[in-house]
Amino acid sequence: MTETPDRNLGSAWYLVGILMLAQTCSFIDRMIMGLMVGPIRQSFGISDTQFSLLAGLAFSLFYSLMGLPLARIADRGNRRKLIMICISLWSVMTALCGLARGFWTLFIARVGVGVGEAALSPAAYSMISDAFPKKALGLATSVYTMGVTFGSGLAYMLGGVVIGWASTVGTVELPGFGELEGWRLTFMIVGIPGLLIALMLSTVKEPARPAGEGLVAIPLREVMQFITDRRRAMGCHIIGVAVFIMVVFGINIWGPTYLIRTFGFTPADAGMKFGTIMMVLGTAGLLAGGTIADAWFARGRNNAYPLVILISGLCMLPFVLGLGWVTEAGLGLLCLAGATFFSAFQGGIAAGTLQLMTPGPMRAQVAALYFLLANLIGIGLGPTVVALLTDFVFANDAAIGQSLALSAAILIPIACALIWIALPAIDEAIERNAAQAAAGK
Repeated sequence: MTETPDRNLGSAWYLVGILMLAQTCSFIDRMIMGLMVGPIRQSFGISDTQFSLLAGLAFSLFYSLMGLPLARIADRGNRRKLIMICISLWSVMTALCGLARGFWTLFIARVGVGVGEAALSPAAYSMISDAFPKKALGLATSVYTMGVTFGSGLAYMLGGVVIGWASTVGTVELPGFGELEGWRLTFMIVGIPGLLIALMLSTVKEPARPAGEGLVAIPLREVMQFITDRRRAMGCHIIGVAVFIMVVFGINIWGPTYLIRTFGFTPADAGMKFGTIMMVLGTAGLLAGGTIADAWFARGRNNAYPLVILISGLCMLPFVLGLGWVTEAGLGLLCLAGATFFSAFQGGIAAGTLQLMTPGPMRAQVAALYFLLANLIGIGLGPTVVALLTDFVFANDAAIGQSLALSAAILIPIACALIWIALPAIDEAIERNAAQAAAGK
């Protein structure tokens, strides 16, 4: 019978806290682009669609592709050291974004950020799953994922302050780098904290794996066969969540621009207000999703996690549709607040669903496959769909709210339908994995 590792919940929550800081850092570095649409477009003379490629595809393509090989390392090696190396990489590449001299050099720097961040979540989910009992996994993964809302919120708040300050001084002379525009300096400032977090990870203990795990990574073909055998449960869940994330990330990237273009907010005001929404209501949504899902799971509903995601998507839809019609700034902020709250429910429990269906030796690789599709589709295409609607359907920069609403009207029903189809199969797959673990298989 497979031996269950001893779990010290104090050490486990300390681990989650440090990993949450790493996730916060990653999302600051990832989301800071959302506040700098205007300055970067002006500096490089590019369109919304070209900007969306920098914010989305440049990051997500290599983030997704590098996730699998890095996950194989996580499944058989020291996950803590892997994360430390990758944090250092993405932090340096974020700072280098501030030195880009054109579209393609910024594109390459964003690729570097994506490569560095690719290791974090597969390795983190694997570590958390080994550190916590299943009954607490939803809350633990949701707390870890609070780094998403903290990081996104801080990115917009810090970026707004820096850009607001830079607009009053023009350019800044930095020794060794010459004159830098405000948006360039912002990248360099937010890249530094990651190096400190990499050092903090040295105080974290690598969680013990169940006996016999982590010595040899499961071959990718076996992982793919495992997923194929559960294609209704895993396939529909992964694709459904990825489509949902297209809407989520579209709002995350274009939310500040919506406030600027629709209601005349300054970048500093838009960053502060949208950042506050992300930090407060996004965090509340994450914790609510994890808490509700854990409570339902404890009552015997195996598919509680995806069911909570489905319900949150339906609740989110009216708020996103409202972005296309409201004309008052207060109502626009209310719609962003509601959309952000419900969009965050899925943050911790989407990947947690897969952990519950997957045996330990392949958890990181399954998580990496999920992040490959969720990020390639969600992050890579979500902001670009909104930009294409703005540039070519409405042909009006001021129609960003209508673009967000139209994309949600199409994508959220598709996502919810796929998750609904997966629910019975997820229930069965979780039950089967629990039975096999109890039998020591």
